[in-house]
Amino acid sequence: MVHDLNFAQIMPVIYNKRCFRLCISYYIINILRFYILQLQSFGFMTTPALQCFINRHKLTESYLSMAEQWFSPIISEFGNHYERDQSVQIIGINGCQGSGKSTLADYLCTQVKLQYDVTTVALSLDDFYLTKKERSALALDVHPLLAIRGVPGTHDIGLAIDTINSLKTGVKTLLTRFDKSTDDRVAIKECSTTEGPIGLIVVEGWCFGATPETEEKLAVSINELERQSDAGALWRHFVNDALAGDYQTLFNMADRRVMLRAPSFDNVFQWRLEQEQKLVERLKLSDAEQAISKTMSEDDIRHFINYFQRITEHCLSCMPEQVDHLYQLNESRAITHHKRLNSNS
Repeated sequence: MVHDLNFAQIMPVIYNKRCFRLCISYYIINILRFYILQLQSFGFMTTPALQCFINRHKLTESYLSMAEQWFSPIISEFGNHYERDQSVQIIGINGCQGSGKSTLADYLCTQVKLQYDVTTVALSLDDFYLTKKERSALALDVHPLLAIRGVPGTHDIGLAIDTINSLKTGVKTLLTRFDKSTDDRVAIKECSTTEGPIGLIVVEGWCFGATPETEEKLAVSINELERQSDAGALWRHFVNDALAGDYQTLFNMADRRVMLRAPSFDNVFQWRLEQEQKLVERLKLSDAEQAISKTMSEDDIRHFINYFQRITEHCLSCMPEQVDHLYQLNESRAITHHKRLNSNS
């Protein structure tokens, strides 16, 4: 941390030329340190960790200046709390598909680790989807639409809660991963583990913080998927009941909640399409041709996002007043406004 140095305060202790030179040198060093940090924050200079972050997400360095402008309050809140109490803090991020949740989670973890020298972990609800076999069983026992990952009821929320509790205790913890190109969990031997004290856990998910809907709203189909495949509303009632259960326990573990709010659900298709295109590019780099063949086409994506429409629109309508930090996005995903609400820093 750079502390401001008042030059007038050091003048009374200048007794000779040598001391004067030392004081001037100290003053100049602090000025230089201040401007170096300013250059870093505006993206003109990056640390190796921030450069790795940029490379991971295929971003330009302009992202760093944008992030410094908008997300510093979240990091400051962490720091203020950490100075008072070194307990683990949990931040939950909500945003529709393609809104930038995973990038923000990684950025927060990277910056907090750099600034406060604590271990940080970013988790995604996507990595806690039920296995393909488990979802197939749900499809047979409850409703065919539950074979498709995404909605509440298709996650292993118990595993997510156990993972967070394990991380908080510092014991060796397995971090499960889900491979969307194969639509299944990654083998345990290919997953990473972590152990030791954790300072920050960030959990991001498209439905993180969502609340159940009323029976009246569930009765009305909102898209072609519901009209054709869930005419009796069995699927959406199952999803709603799941959301009212252990999902709320998980959401309530967050000390602070952040929302990246899209202008409307209409933006989801284009943003989700861009996600899929990035997935294909990553798979090309690994020569995973078989996996590429299983990624989604534009028509697949148009159908797929129907599964998310109901809860996404409910979140866009009801969640803004329930989060601690609300970031309004425009159609190109640029932040246009930040509203700080129920801050408990």
